[in-house]
Amino acid sequence: MTALILIRHGETDWNRDRRIQGTTDIPLNDTGRAQARETAEALRARLDRTLPLTVASSDLARARETAEIIAAELGAGAPLVYPGLRERRYGEAEGMHVEDFRARWGDWHTAEVPGAESWPDLRARALSALASAVQEHRRATASTPGTTLVVVAHGALIREVIRHATAGTLPPVGERLANGSAHDFVFEGDELRLVAYAGLVA
Repeated sequence: MTALILIRHGETDWNRDRRIQGTTDIPLNDTGRAQARETAEALRARLDRTLPLTVASSDLARARETAEIIAAELGAGAPLVYPGLRERRYGEAEGMHVEDFRARWGDWHTAEVPGAESWPDLRARALSALASAVQEHRRATASTPGTTLVVVAHGALIREVIRHATAGTLPPVGERLANGSAHDFVFEGDELRLVAYAGLVA
């Protein structure tokens, strides 16, 4: 069994301003860096630091820097980087304010946005990248029982992983994932199971 903690990256200026980022490479702001340190402190309080720990992330700057801060605070090695963990591509919607998006295309989950990645494609990409990260973690730790893989990724991607693991029951409609929030899973063989969920009412 491998413990997996999925963490949403810290805040960026576009998060603060409610603009859609997608694969646009927006850096953390100072609030986001503080959130990364707070997340690391929360992890330090609950992880068994005598066991091996691996940190991984998307290759986008906001996730990568969050992972680097967490790894440094926890004394872990440099994060492994997986382009497959990038945020969903939002096509023509990238850079738009959330309210402008809704006015133009309607409901977030059913909108047909030119150039956007489909939700099934996002889920397949996310699960493939996570499987690769888990395999690399298991090789690095010789499959030692009780080890943890911490992965920093993005809101829409993490939502799809949660929906996969819960057959669509979580997250609830109208709830978004907070920057810096942590969601706990276990990989038993190749099966992913959610064991702890943290959400934020929008």
